[in-house]
Amino acid sequence: MLGAKTDALVSNQPDYLSSGKKALKNALKIVITNDDGIDAPGLEALLRCARRLGDVVIVAPRHPQSGMAHRVTTREPIRLNELEANRHSVDGTPADCARIALKVIAPDAGWLISGINPGANLGSDVYNSGTVAAAREAAILGYRAIAVSQYIAKDQKVDWSVTGDHACPVLQMLLSRDLAPGYFWNVNLPHPIYKNSKLAYEFCELDTHPHNYIYHQNGNELTYEGTIHARPRDAGKDVAVCFDEGRIAITRLAVGTVNIKP
Repeated sequence: MLGAKTDALVSNQPDYLSSGKKALKNALKIVITNDDGIDAPGLEALLRCARRLGDVVIVAPRHPQSGMAHRVTTREPIRLNELEANRHSVDGTPADCARIALKVIAPDAGWLISGINPGANLGSDVYNSGTVAAAREAAILGYRAIAVSQYIAKDQKVDWSVTGDHACPVLQMLLSRDLAPGYFWNVNLPHPIYKNSKLAYEFCELDTHPHNYIYHQNGNELTYEGTIHARPRDAGKDVAVCFDEGRIAITRLAVGTVNIKP
């Protein structure tokens, strides 16, 4: 149920995946991708977790594609590079990676997980995020999918081993949860977090407030200025849950919009 809070997840214990891990691993092939490129530390953190949950196939952009949104390549060839067994880079966008992974490389996959993104993808961010677009494209193709992002607090840095440890039990929970066709999960971890942090998660709605930003003009050039940390938000929705409550925000997103007859 949206808005439902949970008890804290004790995600700093080495054996947190022991229950049910064997059944999940036998049942699942998992594609992982991102929008930061094949060598990004967030992808490596996701890989360490995903290997505990199933058989993993990596299909990620060769170069960083952050902010690419849901762009796809249709008018030119896309180069696919097999770096090693089950590890591929694509000269394309995150949505391209999802398409190639699920159409060509691993059509028998049970899930696609995109991330872990360095920076939040909350509220209106989901429309310009390449991380979210990869998960959305998987859902469009009829697959179950999750986008995972790590909010980064002002003047702080990410410890990717800690992020991975806290993301893993949430991913395990979502992989065992029902998900209707045409939907996918969007997960955002709060920050800062530490190895011994006991994080709760909350299912919540997407906050639709726009960011506060301005443009500085110098002749015919415009420069964007804004800050994610002070963005407008409603209590109980994903931005506030992650920023203010310090909980892992989980939102179920739909592929399409509601069609209302005029």
